[in-house]
Amino acid sequence: MPYKKVQFKAGVDRENTRYAAEGSWYETEKVRFRRGLPQKIGGWERLSANTYLGVARSLHNWATLSLQNLVSVGTNLKYYIERGGAYNDITPIRATTAAGDVTFAAVNGDATITITDTAHGAVVNDFVTFSGAVSLGGNITAAVLNQEYQIATKVNDNSYTIEAKDTSGSTVTASAGDSGNGGSSTVGTYQINTGNEIEVPFTGWGAGTWSSGTWGTGGTTLAGMRLYSQANFGEDLFFLHRNGALFYWDASNGVTTRGVLVSSLGGAAQVPTVANIAFVSDVFRFAFCFGVNAVGSSALDPMLLRWSDQEDIADWNPTATNQAGSLSLSEGTEIVQAIQARQEVLVWTDAAMYGLQYLGAPLVWGATLLGSNTTIASPNAAVYSNNIAYWMGTSKFYYYDGTVKTLPCSVRSYVFDDFNSDQAQQVICGSNEEFDEIWWFYCSSGVTRNDRYVVYNYVENIWYYGTLSRSAWMDSDLRDFPMAATFDGKLINQEKGVDDNETGTPAAITASITSSQFDLDDGDRFMLINKMLPDLTFEGSTAGSPSATVSLLPLQDSGSGYYSPASVGGNDSAAVTRTATTPIEAFTGIVDTRVRGRQMSFKLESTAAGVTWKLGVPRLQMRPDGRRG
Repeated sequence: MPYKKVQFKAGVDRENTRYAAEGSWYETEKVRFRRGLPQKIGGWERLSANTYLGVARSLHNWATLSLQNLVSVGTNLKYYIERGGAYNDITPIRATTAAGDVTFAAVNGDATITITDTAHGAVVNDFVTFSGAVSLGGNITAAVLNQEYQIATKVNDNSYTIEAKDTSGSTVTASAGDSGNGGSSTVGTYQINTGNEIEVPFTGWGAGTWSSGTWGTGGTTLAGMRLYSQANFGEDLFFLHRNGALFYWDASNGVTTRGVLVSSLGGAAQVPTVANIAFVSDVFRFAFCFGVNAVGSSALDPMLLRWSDQEDIADWNPTATNQAGSLSLSEGTEIVQAIQARQEVLVWTDAAMYGLQYLGAPLVWGATLLGSNTTIASPNAAVYSNNIAYWMGTSKFYYYDGTVKTLPCSVRSYVFDDFNSDQAQQVICGSNEEFDEIWWFYCSSGVTRNDRYVVYNYVENIWYYGTLSRSAWMDSDLRDFPMAATFDGKLINQEKGVDDNETGTPAAITASITSSQFDLDDGDRFMLINKMLPDLTFEGSTAGSPSATVSLLPLQDSGSGYYSPASVGGNDSAAVTRTATTPIEAFTGIVDTRVRGRQMSFKLESTAAGVTWKLGVPRLQMRPDGRRG
């Protein structure tokens, strides 16, 4: 019997049935394509054994004048500067009490301590650091009290509780002697309020469609998750969280210093008090806020944008002698995202896309409507790469290359039919320019943490997908590898090695690819496959004997399931495992198999540590084998 090449088009087609997509790949898991052929994606490795608190939704990489390579990490609980694998807490301070305003009350046999501080302004999970306190008289010593605590419960506007701990973090239980209040010198220093890890969806009478979901349940609440935006002003950092104040971190002061309010800087004038997005134009050196309070108002206007005077991050007061100013966008209800393009600043509202151009005095900046009826899934759903902006909308993908266009997507239904729209704010987008890719991470239906990804390869114009949990992503501009954030407080170097080394111990990454169904003579006759030439290389593997499993999955007809290896007659699919020994890079041997079916799918899977692979063009020895099943 002659051999026949089994070659499938690059990318995944999920817009058709398995049979209608004949000639394409149908399923991928941690697989990409290069030059039209599939290969396992790279592994990942934790940046260091250190961790941070909270879930990071924002990463930003830059270098200082002294060539320090820094990454800012904005979480729902803290704001950090990563340097050399260490996470330095630069979370700004919200308030500091006068001495004696804070008092403590302990209960014998309990680790819970009640703190009284009139109008403390704190919420659950906020962080407060106490200083100047004296022992309560027993186990609750001065050393126990004078450290940073996370607030456990809010009793009321004037009190809250903490769980006592020693300096190693172990719980400390109060004794009968702990009857003091901490003394008259106690000072409480509060960090800015913490935020939600995930979106708390809207509920109540108007939520969702009639009589479905949370409709008619009574309450009406919507709580957004904590999202940071940041940009460099020279070597320094300009940042805020959505619906928050503007902060500034001076790199020359070092990573042991905290961010401060921009309004506290010398020469500050009319600095925004609340905004959704912080941004600095790369070319013209203006600081921007999008979704911001107007001059003379404390209320956030979601469609207003303001900019500082040129080269002055502190002066936001428009005068005849400076270039500070503002303008309002008209289409939409809120500004969602802004990114720097080559010749303009791209701005998305929830209904349109604008381009900002520098005009010079007196107008300074002008806005051009680039596209209407355009949605964007989240404040982190867009990226500018390859001189093109790409983004995920609420039901499809888009790109902008001078005009706004829908991005054709061969996995659109697969993504959006299983998309948790209640957690759309979690969508993150990032480039992986080494492989010409745009990645989106999102929550599948019923899931409240990003668990899926979809990738667009803009050179080959193809799509593929898989499962992977990441909360933030940035490309390798100033680092050796792309970097991502996990949901358990770690930064990860992506595309490093071939294994999952998130914990410090390499573990296997399961990678697989499955084709659509193929047949002979449009399925008029069954086919019998006797032998296979896999054309598989394990170049780059670290295992001594890397292996993968190749399966031929037959069906009796389009409506039946795949045969099981144990089915009657011995003609059905059985997994075929071949092992290559380094430095062999390709299989040249013949794999004996006996598989019979009207239709067939090809599957390649690897499940062992130290394995990576590239698939070429397999060949199958096949012949017609009758018309009856």
